Amino acid sequence: MTDLILTPNIDGVDDFYAELLAAHEGLSKEDSDALNARLVLVLANHVGDREVLSQALKAAEK
Repeated sequence: MTDLILTPNIDGVDDFYAELLAAHEGLSKEDSDALNARLVLVLANHVGDREVLSQALKAAEK
């Protein structure tokens, strides 16, 4: 079993945040929500570990 990483772990975090904001620029609330949902599913597929994904869901609910 792998544990969910909750400490900062992204190289170039500020650049990624800017890229994320840019991806949402000009979108309606509905389209922005849909983009977020697709991104979650793409990243969940990449992670692929159901236990880690369950840990992530629990962490996000707090």
